[in-house]
Amino acid sequence: MTINEQLAIIQRGTDEILPLDELKTKLQKNKPLRIKLGMDPTAPDLHLGHTVVINKMKQLQDLGHKIIFLIGDFTGMIGDPTGKNVTRKPLTKKDVLENAKTYQDQIFKILDKEKTTIAFNSAWMGKMSSTEMISLASKHTVARMLERDDFSKRYKGGQAISIHEFLYPLVQGYDSVALRADMELGGSDQKFNLLVGRELQKQADMEPQVILTMPILEGLDGVQKMSKSLDNYIGIDEEPDSMFGKIMSISDELMWRYLELLSFESLKTIESWKKEVENGENPRNIKFRLAEEIITRFHNNPAAKKAQQNFIDRFAKNQIPEEMDEYTFPKGLKIANLLKDSNLVNSTSEAFRMIKQGAVKMDGEKINDKDLTPSEGTSVYQVGKRKFARVTIS
Repeated sequence: MTINEQLAIIQRGTDEILPLDELKTKLQKNKPLRIKLGMDPTAPDLHLGHTVVINKMKQLQDLGHKIIFLIGDFTGMIGDPTGKNVTRKPLTKKDVLENAKTYQDQIFKILDKEKTTIAFNSAWMGKMSSTEMISLASKHTVARMLERDDFSKRYKGGQAISIHEFLYPLVQGYDSVALRADMELGGSDQKFNLLVGRELQKQADMEPQVILTMPILEGLDGVQKMSKSLDNYIGIDEEPDSMFGKIMSISDELMWRYLELLSFESLKTIESWKKEVENGENPRNIKFRLAEEIITRFHNNPAAKKAQQNFIDRFAKNQIPEEMDEYTFPKGLKIANLLKDSNLVNSTSEAFRMIKQGAVKMDGEKINDKDLTPSEGTSVYQVGKRKFARVTIS
């Protein structure tokens, strides 16, 4: 493959490659690059937003480069300050190790296990003496640290910045020295930390790494960053039916963004799909293809096919699923409390909002009365497209 052909694959969907000329020079040497991606095991589950950068690692792996997946078991106990307006609570060593185990299990749904090196930064940081840590801290100035947007805002706003937070980018940067990385990947919000790695490598008389940043994937709402806390995420370990339904819920516009950042289909193929839609193809059919690819990747193709058929049966044919949670409540319960107690909503205020939006149904009929007191008997209650419960009032 020519350098330009490799660059076309590497540049697909990227936010920045710095410096691009250095990457070209490295590729011209015709030697596999040592490519590093570090992730702190801050939570046990990965979602599709995390996989944007892991997908890029997979593409680089397929080009023949050496992939190093670094689990930040040491940095996880510091707490990444990136994007935070308050000091992040450090994780315990027990939490870090438990989450690290699930990360290893999950990343091999994308990366080739036989061709991937797993590293832990406690292997070198845990052995670093206090003298060595002070020496590392001398490599960067407070003024440079305050150039970081999040640190700058907190400082100007009079919000506390703990000294240990300044160590985080230094430790992440030192990881690149320890691993002799030729390239480091990260989200666009990690740019400052990645540049610190370049600087520390220069000070160690090493050829500095090229940095490649990937965009931050929007969640299902199409606005905010995909996040579990915002409940706008698709977890890679979710059940196929749930994954399929969530993918189908994204807007037609956001669908193309997901295809660019999550699909392994060629850009030429995706462009042909755009033309099909322009010529009258239903965008739903393109989402079917995306959902099948994603679910096949994290489960298998039969599961993806079954999830699609379940979706068609449930929504396209307006059928109610046979299996759902069942509850029994005493008579006199108001509809908002019924929806909350049957776990269809998180609060009565959300119940009122969903009723106002016309998103609540009882036995297929919309409920418009927020003060409704359901009568005795058994009915199927539905909120939105995917939440069902069979409730008996007695």
